Amino acid sequence: MAKTDAKEPKKAASKAAKSSNEYDASSITVLEGLEPVRKRPGMYIGTTGPDGLHHLVTEIFDNSRDEAMGGFANDIEVALLPDNYVRVVDNGRGIPVGIHPKTKVSALETIMTTLHAGGKFGGDASGYKVSGGLHGVGASVVNALSEHTKVLVHKDGSVHMQEYEIGKAKAKTKIIGKTTHQGSIVMFKPDATIFKDGITQNWDKIISHMRQQAYLVKGTRISILDARNAEKKDLDNVWYLRELGLEVPSMSFFFEGGLRSLIGFYNKHQTPAHKNIFYVDQPDADVAVEVAFQYTDDITPRLMAFANNIYNPEHGTHVTGFKTALTRTLNTYGRSAGILKESEENFTGDDVLEGITAVISVKMPEIQFEGQTKGKLGSVEAQGAVASVFGSALSSFLEENPDDGRAIVNKVLLALKARKAAKAAKDSVLRKGALEGMTLPGKLADCQSKSAEESELFIVEGDSAGGSAKMGRDRRTQAILPLRGKILNIERARLDKMLASEQIKNLVIALGTAIGDIFDITKLRYHTVIIATDADVDGAHIRTLLLTLLYRHFRPVIDGGFIYIAQPPLYKIKRGKEVHYAYSDEEKFRILGKDAELAVNAAEEGEEPTELPEEAEGEAPEIVAKRAAKISIQRYKGLGEMNPSELWETTMDPANRVLKRISVDDAAEADRIFDILMGTDVPSRKSFIQSNAKLANLDV
Repeated sequence: MAKTDAKEPKKAASKAAKSSNEYDASSITVLEGLEPVRKRPGMYIGTTGPDGLHHLVTEIFDNSRDEAMGGFANDIEVALLPDNYVRVVDNGRGIPVGIHPKTKVSALETIMTTLHAGGKFGGDASGYKVSGGLHGVGASVVNALSEHTKVLVHKDGSVHMQEYEIGKAKAKTKIIGKTTHQGSIVMFKPDATIFKDGITQNWDKIISHMRQQAYLVKGTRISILDARNAEKKDLDNVWYLRELGLEVPSMSFFFEGGLRSLIGFYNKHQTPAHKNIFYVDQPDADVAVEVAFQYTDDITPRLMAFANNIYNPEHGTHVTGFKTALTRTLNTYGRSAGILKESEENFTGDDVLEGITAVISVKMPEIQFEGQTKGKLGSVEAQGAVASVFGSALSSFLEENPDDGRAIVNKVLLALKARKAAKAAKDSVLRKGALEGMTLPGKLADCQSKSAEESELFIVEGDSAGGSAKMGRDRRTQAILPLRGKILNIERARLDKMLASEQIKNLVIALGTAIGDIFDITKLRYHTVIIATDADVDGAHIRTLLLTLLYRHFRPVIDGGFIYIAQPPLYKIKRGKEVHYAYSDEEKFRILGKDAELAVNAAEEGEEPTELPEEAEGEAPEIVAKRAAKISIQRYKGLGEMNPSELWETTMDPANRVLKRISVDDAAEADRIFDILMGTDVPSRKSFIQSNAKLANLDV
């Protein structure tokens, strides 16, 4: 169970709110029909891969969350059920069920089967003043992309029910019983013909999202249950599944501290640069603004942005307003407090962001996003609102907390000086000619092609593997950069220290993008960058150090899908004149088939097997021994053990090789893990390793 900030929420907050705002069939506005969703699902949920599948859960949850944002609900439960069903319950007002004046069917059916039909378009007080999801868009899209959907509405003492198959109602809305509850239950099963990668939800991803939402909607309890392995039961008469006492994985979140608590969570493994967390909450304006931040001893900025409680990974106008006010206010305070001397230049936007952990949240009625998945806020008025509210509150905070103010400005002043040192390092190391590929590192064996689209860079461990790779490669399209030993851990290293490392300097120049404020993804010289290290502990460490460097300073290269991990074989198996390569123990035994036990005995004991395997029963011992003698298994400890032809055939040949593409599904979680594993918090790293030791694949 998650740790909570204070008391449990009271049941049925909706009853108190109901009297002030009626929510009935006339609140629902209809804009257009539904059929395009199944034809082009990517337009509505971004992708039909795992992210799109998870998006279905968040769309239904967002409707419940919007009830909580409006003060009509305070208890939401999300449950994963057997057969890949998802169940979302809230104690809000309940979806309207009366007959809609335009569609002549129930408002519930209108919402679930008509695109752009919901209570969030009309703009009157009976619907939603502020919303994140779009009741008609989200619910109808999920319904359209689900094999089966069932909605139960507990409203005015009755339980109303309707079922749907691929977006179409099976029958009219009907009353199936009495109830003392109020709210909505939505159950749906994603359509496997749409989500061809599978319809199994990612438990960890749901936990991360729901925890985040609990911080954003303070005072709301959000529970999550993984009941996929529970016995199937009739769930229609069950309100919250957590009340059944099922022995299943579950978590519950409830926070009263809002964004202040969220900053504390994100900085749990950091050392704060000042004592008090800055926090401002102005909920009553046309654009409600809530901001919290704290500086740490780290050098990486962490900005989380939300609009109507929807996470905006690409930020937007509210973040622009935050950056503008932060830079202006810290410059003004630094000058007036005498910390920023007259001889010093002003802080830049990059200076004031170094080491900050900040959450910026706005809520507004007429909101505009860039793209259906709401990754970037486009509403212009949010910029001015955040700049005004945040700037004024920050000025007061600095004046009222002089120790914090001095610590913050000194932290930023250190960043300014480091920026100057880094600029000097870049000027001396990353010369114009080097950045354009005129003076490449001597260690780099470049390819002949000048087309980035077809060029590949192999980053290999050690000179031995580098030599084999250089001889075995396709010189036209494949470049080789050997690394000698482990590179610098850059997690807390500034740019000038990084560029003093010959290994990192060579890699930066080879990639061609430059680094820091002059990074340019269009200058990337290779659109396939492959990390090829040994399959041992040292190889894994080198791989982690490289990924840390790429994540912190070359993130667009990862986001562009250009980074891969090579998967060299573990075994070379010779059976007579036949040669096979196995990339896992399972594949080894599959290749050996009935000869697996013979090979193991012959290799490990050096003698004929004393017991015949079941498959060999009935064969003469001399025949069995002869078969075993023809089998040889070579276990590769590193890439350097392969000759050039073997390395080409198994790891470099595009026709045969196996590569894993690196992607970042959850940037905030990835950031937190890098902090734990590569930062200075030793107790947290030890705890993480102990907690996840059972998940490790050990090569002993």
